[in-house]
Amino acid sequence: MDLSTYNIHEVEPMGNFEPLPADWYRCVITNAEQKPNSKKTGAYLELRIEVIDGQYQGRLVFDRLNLINPNSVAVDIARRSLASIAHAISVDVKDSVELLDKPLMVKLAVRPAENGYDASNEVKGYDAAVTSVGEGLGAVAPATSNGSATPPWKR
Repeated sequence: MDLSTYNIHEVEPMGNFEPLPADWYRCVITNAEQKPNSKKTGAYLELRIEVIDGQYQGRLVFDRLNLINPNSVAVDIARRSLASIAHAISVDVKDSVELLDKPLMVKLAVRPAENGYDASNEVKGYDAAVTSVGEGLGAVAPATSNGSATPPWKR
C-alpha cells in the first residue's frame, strides 16, 4: 500500500489504553445509549464518560446501567447509580439526553486483569463536581454558560 500521501503530523497518535489510577476524576457524560444485554433479556444504558481535567483529560471510561434486567439486584444497583448521577448534576432526569455534558465527579477503581481480559477501570461512584481537582467533593462547580455551543472544558 502506498502511504506517501499520509502525513503522520496531521493525525494525533493513538493514546494509552492502560486503566486510569483509582481515584476521583472530574468528568462529563458525553453519550448515553440504550443497548440490549448479551442474553437479549433486557437492556442497559451505556454511558461514555470523558475526563475533563488534569493529566488524564480526554481519556474515556464507560459505565453500564442495567436498568432493564430480570435480575432485580442488577436493576437496583443501576437505579442507585442513576440516582447518584442525577443528584450529582442536579437534574430530575426524564430522558438520558439530560445526563450529557454536565460536570460531575466519577470515582474509578481498577479491575485487575483476569480470564483473558486486560485490567480495566470500573466506575464505583458519582458525586457533584468540584471547582478544581484537589478541592474535595461537594464543592459544586458553577454551571453557567457563556452562550457558546462549545462546553467550557473543550475551549
